[in-house]
Amino acid sequence: MTKPHPNYISTTNACKLCRPLGACLVFKGIESAVPYLHGSQGCATYMRRYIISHYNEPIDIASSSLSEKNAVYGGGPNLKLGLSNVAMKYRPALIGIATTCLTETIGDDVARYLKEYAKDTEGSEGLPEFVHVSTPSYSGTHMEGFHGAVQAVVEQLAHGGPRTETINLLPGFVSSADYRLLKEIMADFGLHCTMLPDLAETMDGQALLEYEKIQAGGTPLAAIAAMGRSRASIELGRTLSNEKSGGLHLKERFKISQHRLGLPIGIEESDRFFSLLSQLSDLPVPEKYRKERGRLVDAYVDGHKYVFGKKAIVYGEEDLVVGLTAFLAEIGVVPVLCASGGTSGKLAAAIADVTGHILAEQPQVHEGADFFDIAEIMESLEPDLLVGHSKGYPLARKLHIPLIRVGFPVHDRVGGQRILHLGYSGAQQLYDTVTNALIAKKQDDSPVGYSYM
Repeated sequence: MTKPHPNYISTTNACKLCRPLGACLVFKGIESAVPYLHGSQGCATYMRRYIISHYNEPIDIASSSLSEKNAVYGGGPNLKLGLSNVAMKYRPALIGIATTCLTETIGDDVARYLKEYAKDTEGSEGLPEFVHVSTPSYSGTHMEGFHGAVQAVVEQLAHGGPRTETINLLPGFVSSADYRLLKEIMADFGLHCTMLPDLAETMDGQALLEYEKIQAGGTPLAAIAAMGRSRASIELGRTLSNEKSGGLHLKERFKISQHRLGLPIGIEESDRFFSLLSQLSDLPVPEKYRKERGRLVDAYVDGHKYVFGKKAIVYGEEDLVVGLTAFLAEIGVVPVLCASGGTSGKLAAAIADVTGHILAEQPQVHEGADFFDIAEIMESLEPDLLVGHSKGYPLARKLHIPLIRVGFPVHDRVGGQRILHLGYSGAQQLYDTVTNALIAKKQDDSPVGYSYM
């Protein structure tokens, strides 16, 4: 069942992050780009700290650094001065501009400011491209900021022309390891793809002797410009808007076929993804992935007795929750509560789509949830484990149950950017993690502390 929306808004401990944070990550996934927040300095500082603690990688987020004076008279002069400073100091190919609560509240017209800036700097050399997106923090979540930024990049940079054989891949917000896996899978099918964004290297790079102001990697601007010429788009996310998205824009403006799937987490959702790639490439699924799938099925059989009938609470971004719920249902774990700070209105239906043929009873589904809501009901549900990011740790500690850390943010462990969620290999890692966590819990609770399964 879906929790009814109250006639008030009160958040104690949000199960979401702010909208411009998601936009900054998209811009960070573009080659030679710098994210830029039009707002106060504190917004950029907060987001940098939050992102760094998950990825353990440096990220620079520029800011127009508005003060009380700008809140009264407008932030246009600060925005323009900041753009010139970033262009001079970083020499980026793109500056991605996201608004904040302050600039949205005072009504700053960023599009007009950028036109004025272009006129003022006409003839200047070395200026980057600009992309802007509206991301008021008081409306929506980091995922709406993420998808809004993807749409803005496509709308403002992609061009049409003669068709190419390229496939556009819009994977949504997953880990750096997932982005690397997706590129490997596309290459193994012989499909040339443009993936937007691409955080595979920019937020999980190598150790270097000298600091790079802009990390290597990301989706090339030339590839983004050519996205309007591709032959097909794959967009991952069952709860995406039907009215606006990057894939929908490409379909409507450039007549590019759009294929929308759920995040390929678990066997069934991965099967759908691999089947589509086989169709687009006109090739069978490569042997390596058939073997991965076979090993995964074997693992499901081996560990079934440890996971069957266990109850789980799943929380996080809506599409990640859908994928994780599908995975848990197929391994025999019973999801009793699925919660997200998102409010797409699609979460319950999407979960029913992927679990209706498996689960005898659908879980409770809470949209617009915070952790106070989850804590109020979780004890009565008697869960055996929590599945979500690090912000659920106090709840897991209170109930003395395992927390399976997935998604974003993972603040209390290293390697959050390297957690693999997608494909058969991602499901294998998730399965081993879940099963071993349940075995460890039973082992730790045992009075004899047995050491043999």
